[in-house]
Amino acid sequence: MAYESAGAPDYFNIDDLLTEEHKLIRQTMRDFVKREISPNIEQWAQDSHFPSEIVKKFGDVGAFGPTIPTEYGGGGLDYISYGIIMQEIERGDSGMRSTASVQGSLVMYPIYKYGSEEQRKKFLPKLASGEWLGCFGLTEPDFGSNPSGMVTNIKDMGDHYLLNGAKMWISNSPECQVAVVWAKNEEGRIKGLIVERGMEGFSTPEIHNKWSLRASTTGELVFDNVKVPKENLFPNVDGLKGPLGCLDSARYGISWGAIGAAIDCYESARKYSMERVQFDKPIGGFQLTQKKLAEMLTEITKAQLLAWRLGTLMNEGKASTQQISMAKRNNVDMALRITREARQIHGGMGITGEYPIMRHMMNLESVITYEGTHDIHLLITGADITGIQAFK
Repeated sequence: MAYESAGAPDYFNIDDLLTEEHKLIRQTMRDFVKREISPNIEQWAQDSHFPSEIVKKFGDVGAFGPTIPTEYGGGGLDYISYGIIMQEIERGDSGMRSTASVQGSLVMYPIYKYGSEEQRKKFLPKLASGEWLGCFGLTEPDFGSNPSGMVTNIKDMGDHYLLNGAKMWISNSPECQVAVVWAKNEEGRIKGLIVERGMEGFSTPEIHNKWSLRASTTGELVFDNVKVPKENLFPNVDGLKGPLGCLDSARYGISWGAIGAAIDCYESARKYSMERVQFDKPIGGFQLTQKKLAEMLTEITKAQLLAWRLGTLMNEGKASTQQISMAKRNNVDMALRITREARQIHGGMGITGEYPIMRHMMNLESVITYEGTHDIHLLITGADITGIQAFK
């Protein structure tokens, strides 16, 4: 079809806004996903299996920290490139994209942005290559949308810090070698520090029985009098702005990634509608099916334009937290609604693993909640409009 570009819907010729490098990166990631993820993802999800070998493969293809400077092992790319990479990975699976975006936006980004030069040189190259996997410890069992209420804490013991507390719903934690952790000091100020696998008192129990992100590994971070060297504290950030800055980067990636999941469901529904015959013609010939497909394409196109514009603002250093919040909320909501419509088009076959629909649907039920819930993002926009915070 004329509006398809390089295997994805492009109804408004958005490709004209991309550079040749952007298109090459997209094709490279698309080929990688088709080769390494797509043939296996349904079985991984059915088995609730995290393929640990994918970490090194992500490193080899440049999916970890693409915006981090090359001197630290990153890709030195712009934010539109980062968005495209997240889109293509999530077209394969949200859990796979979570693995990559946590590594890049929530682990490598704060080490680069807030860390010392020694921390950058020690951790970033191994994270970029996939030799090490990292995780991000902010959410706690009793504090999700209100991170300022955290109880995880550090005490200054002279030559080290003593870390106590727990974090919950942490992507990558059971397999991590490095954890970026946010905790309160004795003055109640939020500080960031790097906790390393093998530190005594540090454990990462896995969370089982998930119905969502089943190919991603999720767990807790438990700190029982963990001695953390003082050189592992971030020297260049203080307060809640530290973790929230990381979330801006991650939410931006999600706003692109969700488009990938939506595209995968849309393409599956469109193709199925041309193959499935009822009442002597393909169901794609019926008005209600065409309505569903036309609305899917419209919403994907709007989300693509929103993500592209946000990417240009990110490149210029002009994107606000509130703009990123709006894009994350809109695009994930859009993708989730498209999965539900695509399931309708597939009929009974839509609930089987023969098609990706239910896997994407269940994955997006997590994506619409993590890194800022659907409702919290709405209130972020509301506060920006009125100047009044409705959180309390």
